[in-house]
Amino acid sequence: MKVLRFLLFPFAILYAIITTVRNFLFDVGVLKSTSFEKPVIAVGNLSVGGTGKTPQIEYLIRLLRANRKLAVLSRGYGRKTNGFICADETKSSEDIGDEPLQFYKKFSDITVAVDENRVHGIAQLRDAELVLLDDAYQHRKVKAGFYVLLTKFDALFSNDFVLPVGNLRERRVGASRADVVVVTKCPDIINSVQIKATEQLIRRYFKGPIFFSKISYANVLLSNGEQQIVASELNKYEILLVTGIANPSPLLQYLDGLNCKYTHQSYPDHHQFTTTDIVQLNKQFLGLKSENKVMVTTEKDFVRLSEKIDTLFYLPIDTAFVNCKGEFDLLITNYVNSAL
Repeated sequence: MKVLRFLLFPFAILYAIITTVRNFLFDVGVLKSTSFEKPVIAVGNLSVGGTGKTPQIEYLIRLLRANRKLAVLSRGYGRKTNGFICADETKSSEDIGDEPLQFYKKFSDITVAVDENRVHGIAQLRDAELVLLDDAYQHRKVKAGFYVLLTKFDALFSNDFVLPVGNLRERRVGASRADVVVVTKCPDIINSVQIKATEQLIRRYFKGPIFFSKISYANVLLSNGEQQIVASELNKYEILLVTGIANPSPLLQYLDGLNCKYTHQSYPDHHQFTTTDIVQLNKQFLGLKSENKVMVTTEKDFVRLSEKIDTLFYLPIDTAFVNCKGEFDLLITNYVNSAL
């Protein structure tokens, strides 16, 4: 691995130069960034892979939707369409992507749309009073009013390197554009010493407010029927776990903590499940030896699989702040109120 990293290092330097020049051109106005009169909040990260953007967007939806006409705009990663599309009951994950479809199914009172051109997409959301941009930290053509930068507790951007040697989409100094940093996927038990040590690592590149959050799992698994399973009773089942996300480790750790017996069938992030995949999964599920068996997937994968598998369960997740939740909420609401 060290040899491979050494061989890739020149390409990482070239990539860092290209992204640095691009950011500089946006900073000095040579490349145009478009601002909007309505408040725009961008949520994103410096690294590739799962940092918990979807539950963070959902947290902001719950925080802000009561008093504003709220819209969420995403690129719609993994979809087979192009251009601006507004989610409705006729749209599938192939039309708008799995995460936007999840937002639409969970929050019927907001607008959900996709557009790879975020400037064009925001312009189409004429009735929206507030726009949340999903995974848009590097989308410099939009000048958002507030930036939420996410970084995983066990894979901090401050300890990483740019692609292809590391996982960063741009250099660590890009964190300075953020208004807040949220350290995501923290362990259930985290002490003040760990928090302080993590803050010190991030402070080398970011001087603003830093918050810590973790994944909070629901008490009940939901299904594509009327059935439910109490999460604490999952250890009574033999589980076929199906995931198509970047980092399923937190879910595996959760199931391990419940002493569950499971077989994990993993697919790439945003995997579009084919007919062959479904046949193989059903065959694998029928092959489980226990009579008390269940097929479980993630909430994000559920929107792609629920219409293809007869009985499928998922465990809803939320973002739960470890520290200073009220302070985070106040920063967000104060920005929105001042921008209107």
